[in-house]
Amino acid sequence: MSSTELPSAPPATVLPRVAAVKVAEGERLRSVHLPGITLTVRSRRPAREGLPPALYVHGLGGSSQNWSALMPLLDDVVDSEAVDLPGFGDSPPPDDGDYSVSGHARAVVRHLDASGRGPVHLFGNSLGGAVATRVAAVRPDLVRTLTLVSPALPEIRVQRSAVPTGLLALPGVVSLFTRLTREWTAEQRVRGVTALCYGDPAKVSPEGFRNAVEEMERRLQLPYFWDAMVRSARGIVNAYTVGGQYGLWRQAERVLAPTLLVYGGRDQLVGYRMAQRAARAFRDSRLLTLPDAGHVAMMEYPGTVATAFRELLADTGESAVDESTAGAVDDEPADQTTGG
Repeated sequence: MSSTELPSAPPATVLPRVAAVKVAEGERLRSVHLPGITLTVRSRRPAREGLPPALYVHGLGGSSQNWSALMPLLDDVVDSEAVDLPGFGDSPPPDDGDYSVSGHARAVVRHLDASGRGPVHLFGNSLGGAVATRVAAVRPDLVRTLTLVSPALPEIRVQRSAVPTGLLALPGVVSLFTRLTREWTAEQRVRGVTALCYGDPAKVSPEGFRNAVEEMERRLQLPYFWDAMVRSARGIVNAYTVGGQYGLWRQAERVLAPTLLVYGGRDQLVGYRMAQRAARAFRDSRLLTLPDAGHVAMMEYPGTVATAFRELLADTGESAVDESTAGAVDDEPADQTTGG
């Protein structure tokens, strides 16, 4: 049994009230209490009963809100939930302080086991892509399909623009960085994140930028903000160095679920050149490359990603879409920003 697998999980305790983060129209937030962790889960009411479940996992520094542009475009094909990983969004830190890729994967597994929603259509971006890959490899019973947007899979030659994020994992770097950036405003920080993560930062609407600044101000007040960032960044770096059966590329080869891979040509955190290697590693994969997208294609081009996911469902016989609602969806500017 993998360290990510759990033999069993008790029923979740669900509390309906969470109000610290922005909730888009049609969304609902709730707290789910599980052994050792409390997760905030963002959900939408599906277009009709009986649709298959989907779960979305965000990247480093992000939250479930990073999926708010994509989820409503899929209301007629899946029953959507997005999770705030421990220490991110509105989820408190895990009791054991484990922010490794395996630790985050265990949190996803615990949620799925306790909720009984599996198997799900599992989505992951960046760190969430590495987490989703590990879940799909060790618990294939929980995953129907896998959709990975710029997944954080090991690269031999990391892009220069991604180096500062990796440096967060080194001892002393965060304390130095916080001293050097003490005078930075939340707005300056958000502009930096947006420039790093978007192929075209102009795609963030004024309202979305204001919301991101408010969220940044809130997060900077959390006593565990930098700890969650540093330990999760360290978890990614450590996962890059693990070999054997627990290596992420080896686990990618073990994934049985049909997989949609989405890569952006202007991604400054995950190399565009990794798209072809990923397409070879995942045995049943489809590749969508977006030359103008950055690191968060589901926020920049949600309609294009939604259409590609619908095609995945159709190709794998999972589609239950009415012909009147199927087809491409126009992209709108995304209203959130995210970390890597």
